[in-house]
Amino acid sequence: MCDKRFIFAYIFAAVEPGTDNAFALVMPYVNTEAMQLFLDGFAATIAADEHAVMVLDQAGWHGSGGLVVPETITLVPLPPYSPELNPVERLWLHLKERFLSHRLHADYDAIVDAACTAWQRLRADTGRIKSLCSYPWIPKVRI
Repeated sequence: MCDKRFIFAYIFAAVEPGTDNAFALVMPYVNTEAMQLFLDGFAATIAADEHAVMVLDQAGWHGSGGLVVPETITLVPLPPYSPELNPVERLWLHLKERFLSHRLHADYDAIVDAACTAWQRLRADTGRIKSLCSYPWIPKVRI
């Protein structure tokens, strides 16, 4: 017999290319409410004299009409089917390959713990986020 039950946790993250600055939340769902919590949490990390441009794919919850985007953030959707343009996609691949794939966890809490541990290990690896998410064209972008 094979157990076919599935339960998921999702890492929402923002990185500042060219640095090791990053922010993440582990959430039980990917939806507008989760995205709103993420944006609000991320906005709280932005200094009063800063503005963040967040590049993201066109997942429904990223551009939902129900989102209230904080004034310190501008969302820039990428063209469809262009994950190679999103620096954070390389981060997901790294986390999956090294910490999160081919593992069986007992329950939701164990999944969250694994996701949080993976994120903390990534953050502790000085220079890793910078090396994964730095694209030479990013500093040249002007909005």
